[in-house]
Amino acid sequence: MLADHWTSRRGTRALLCAVALAVSGASTAFAAEYRLAVGDTLETSVVGIPELQQRIQINRDGEISIPLGGQVRADGLTLAEVRERIRKLLPSKEFRRRNEAGREYPVIIAPSDIDVRIFEYRPIYLSGDVSKPGEVPYRPGLTLRQAVSLAGGYDIMRFRMNNPFLEQSDLRAEYNSLWAEFAKEQVHVARLKAELDGKSEIDRTSLIETPLPSTVAERVQELEAEKLRTRSVDYAKERAYLKEAVAKEEGRMRILTEQQTKEAAGVEDDNEEFRRVQELLQRGSVPITRVVEARRSLLLSSTRQLQTSAQLAQVDRDRDEFSRKSTKLDDDRRLELLNELQEANVKLSGIQFRLKGLSEKLVYVGMVRSQLVRGSGSKPQLTVFRKTEKSGIESLTVAEDVELSPGDVVEVSLQSDFLPGLPAR
Repeated sequence: MLADHWTSRRGTRALLCAVALAVSGASTAFAAEYRLAVGDTLETSVVGIPELQQRIQINRDGEISIPLGGQVRADGLTLAEVRERIRKLLPSKEFRRRNEAGREYPVIIAPSDIDVRIFEYRPIYLSGDVSKPGEVPYRPGLTLRQAVSLAGGYDIMRFRMNNPFLEQSDLRAEYNSLWAEFAKEQVHVARLKAELDGKSEIDRTSLIETPLPSTVAERVQELEAEKLRTRSVDYAKERAYLKEAVAKEEGRMRILTEQQTKEAAGVEDDNEEFRRVQELLQRGSVPITRVVEARRSLLLSSTRQLQTSAQLAQVDRDRDEFSRKSTKLDDDRRLELLNELQEANVKLSGIQFRLKGLSEKLVYVGMVRSQLVRGSGSKPQLTVFRKTEKSGIESLTVAEDVELSPGDVVEVSLQSDFLPGLPAR
């Protein structure tokens, strides 16, 4: 039994070694064919000279900077080609080291002592419906499925909200409540427009259909229609009152004008009588008392004429005041309606934006809810954007098990055949 145990362990070790050798062989083969690009990191080393070991990233110019060698072109070359360039360059340079006594001595660098390997490839970039969008380290043989796993899985794996079933119910309740506000506010706007246009009925053909029950929508419209009728009646009464007041003052003006004309004639007659009595008094034909009476009559008629003129002026001012109030009533009402209409339109726009936002939330929660019910959901749509030497950026629609290349940008989009039944506007 012990022998079987050791045999089993030796078999397991042999299997692991075989897998490691296969992976190492695949990595070596990939590195041999791979053409370097900006962002890859190389490691250079020289046997026996640790000072010359360095990790260098290919810069934006496609070059690397090595000790003693300066700038070396690497972009677009294979690892073997870069290694060969460095092996030709370094042996021609003089490298000096110090011994324990502090004296410098030259070191001969043989081409075979120089090694260059790929320390780190350009990362993969994942975006879209994955748990942790961003960079994923690349390793030879990395598949898209493995890259998604390193990014935490698909979007459903990172879902961070309350119970989506309860969340959808709460969102739908808020959504329907917003529709009720929208229905009320759009009828409010229609009623204000009808008032401005002097109409007695609301134009219901301009109203947007809502998902509310027909009885609720009709009730909202009837209440606004009743408000329109009441306000129109109150405005008509106020306007009629002012118009009637102007007419009354104009009637008083006509009466006072006629009275003023008669009193002016009376004053003229009394003045003529007073002059006649004075002439008779000078002749001695009438007593002084007769002159006094004529003077008193003239003063009385003149006083009545002045009082009538004052009343006429007051009535004229009252008529102008009522006319001004009538005009002001129209201007104030129109200004009030315009301000109220502006506020109602702003509120209506705000409700529309909130409805749009809730619609998008409901779609998303509905997708997640559907995926939770069905498990993993529909197959994701995977697109790889890869830079090539000939065509630049190439877009590829791929499967999950495709092998990636360094620098690939992967866009993940979860597709779902479930969308919540949202009422259309």
